[in-house]
Amino acid sequence: SRNGHELAPLNARNNRTAGPGVTIVVSPSPQGGGSHRNSIVTGAVDATEDRAAWSNKMQFFLSIIGYSVGLGNIWRFPYLCQQNGGGFATRIVGVDDVNMGGKYKHQQTLISEAGFELNAEKTMHILSILIFWSVMCVLVDGYRRAFLIPFAVMLILEGIPLFLIELGMGQKMRLGSLGVWNTIHPWLGGIGIASCIVTFFVALYYNVIITWCFYYLFNSVQSPLPWSYCPEVNGTIVAECAKSSETAYFWYRTTLDAAPNIDDNGGLKWWIVILLLFAWIIVFFIVMKGIQSSGKVVYFTSMFPYVVLTIFFIKGLTLKGASAGLIHMYTPKVEKLLQPTVWLDAATQVFYSFGLAFGSLIAFGSYNPPKNNCVRDVILVSVANAFTAIYASVVIFSILGFKAMANVDKCVNMNKEILVHLGMLSDMNATTEQYEAAYKNVSNATFHSSGMEVCSLEEQLDQAAEGTGLAFIVFTQAIVELPGAPFWAVIFFLMLLALGLGSQIGILEGMLCTIFDIDIFKRIPKQYVTGVVCVTCFFVGLIFCTGAGEYWLRLFDSFAGTIGLVLVALLETLAVMYVYGHKKFTQDIEDMTGYRPGLYWQITWRFLGPLLMTVILISSLLFMVINKPEYHAWNADEGKTVKEPYPDWVMVIAGLMITVGVLPMPVVFILRRCQCLKLDLDIHQGAIRRIDTTVSTKEMMGDVDVSYH
Repeated sequence: SRNGHELAPLNARNNRTAGPGVTIVVSPSPQGGGSHRNSIVTGAVDATEDRAAWSNKMQFFLSIIGYSVGLGNIWRFPYLCQQNGGGFATRIVGVDDVNMGGKYKHQQTLISEAGFELNAEKTMHILSILIFWSVMCVLVDGYRRAFLIPFAVMLILEGIPLFLIELGMGQKMRLGSLGVWNTIHPWLGGIGIASCIVTFFVALYYNVIITWCFYYLFNSVQSPLPWSYCPEVNGTIVAECAKSSETAYFWYRTTLDAAPNIDDNGGLKWWIVILLLFAWIIVFFIVMKGIQSSGKVVYFTSMFPYVVLTIFFIKGLTLKGASAGLIHMYTPKVEKLLQPTVWLDAATQVFYSFGLAFGSLIAFGSYNPPKNNCVRDVILVSVANAFTAIYASVVIFSILGFKAMANVDKCVNMNKEILVHLGMLSDMNATTEQYEAAYKNVSNATFHSSGMEVCSLEEQLDQAAEGTGLAFIVFTQAIVELPGAPFWAVIFFLMLLALGLGSQIGILEGMLCTIFDIDIFKRIPKQYVTGVVCVTCFFVGLIFCTGAGEYWLRLFDSFAGTIGLVLVALLETLAVMYVYGHKKFTQDIEDMTGYRPGLYWQITWRFLGPLLMTVILISSLLFMVINKPEYHAWNADEGKTVKEPYPDWVMVIAGLMITVGVLPMPVVFILRRCQCLKLDLDIHQGAIRRIDTTVSTKEMMGDVDVSYH
């Protein structure tokens, strides 16, 4: 007889021991023939006896903090705050453009219209920064910060509810991503596979960022810093560096040796290959024993970034121009709230800053004891994540304000030299008033022919950057201006390494936990499977070690980890709420924590969360269709990046990545629905006795346990 065992979960044990959540019962057909249906019963989910567990509560909390708080909090959130809520409400350095017969005359002032001097005493810097810090912490006054409003709204309506779903399901079922969705319903097993594939794509390029951090860290232990000057050939500065900047040249030419476009990969760069291998070796030794090994590392990867941020924060209090950077970042642009893209950016930032849908949160939750208060954990981690993003943005823009002021000072000194040469200024020690008077008397023709520049602090601060541009170009230039620059460079890149490794540990833990949910891999020592995964990732990741490596990384970042993750998260929510059952999940949370989720949780889980994720998914797809994807290619002749459209063959690869990431969900559903999937080789004739089944799943399960004769 055949009892529909094709629909059994992949994580099921052998005939002797059933896996958590599903009991396989050998049920021979009763004598007399006829068609019989095995009953669907409910029961408690048994914890896996050999399931790994956290050594203590602090280890779990630091691991999830290290995973959730990543590089995006440092180089993505500040950029979004500046773009969607920053800008000048008062002019720090005014440039009045007066139309004079088609020409423009530039007038520069070094005193803001708000009435304070930017070169005030250190106490003024401390006072102004503390005032802004206090205001930022009072989120009820959110109308003054345009981007913090949608960020807070999306955090409450999207991030926190889905966070609890993943953490709670992992803790309840004591399984990884694949096991959880197979247990909820075998037809949903593709969600776990899709999550694992998308996680694999992200792990590939995330370790490359760690590789770049290693390269900068190793180059930071020298003075002067190698990105603080342009190289010379026969006494002449390299033209590419002269046209760009010292930091841009070091990034694009020295570090990446960037190709002119993605079609010309420029071959492998041996120094990047070696460091990528080094990075994967380190990651392997961290995760090879699961949380037994990685749990010890998180004490460093989670806590060290806060130490460095605090050091930079204290240093920022003493820097000239720090207050200007904060003013620029947090001056309100309330009109931005009417733009849909601002809300989409906020939703996306919340989604990825929590690391939702990777399977890692489910894995972390599965290592918790059954009675752990996961609701409290979700709230604490959410607050820590938001606090870190705001705290990091304060630190980043205080330093960038200092860098902008230093650039303005250099510009003014250069203009003074020209004015002295033209005989319009007595000497370089002229006062600000004397300089301004001379500057105003310069004609437009003289201004352009002499090489003078407009020294605008506003323009300096408007040079927004995110991602690698912020970390490896803009911020490194600010570090050069600091006394004892090598020390600041070392701790900054150590901080980026800690953030990157913390997130990479979580990403791999989610993927490996999913792999070990498959019975065939449970018989293989964890170190071997982890080693094979790391070696595979290293060789596939060699594509990022070419001259076009950064272009490929941006492609993966834009396509491999976007559509797939949002779709996985949407289906996760729908599966728990409408297949597993929202009443059952609510009861599970109450049983585990003693707290029964109320109206807020029910509305966000069942309605608002899925609606927001659907909007994000549709908007992302429309954006990809309407706007032809582009990337920034390095033009060595001009010394700057230029926008280039992706070639058609590259877009085919991007489409394949998206397809591979989402295809397992419909494929597994169709195969198991049609009973074509026979991968559960260790499960012989038997009936699935489904546990924790609710009324919402009964009709879907109707044909699962049919006996065939």
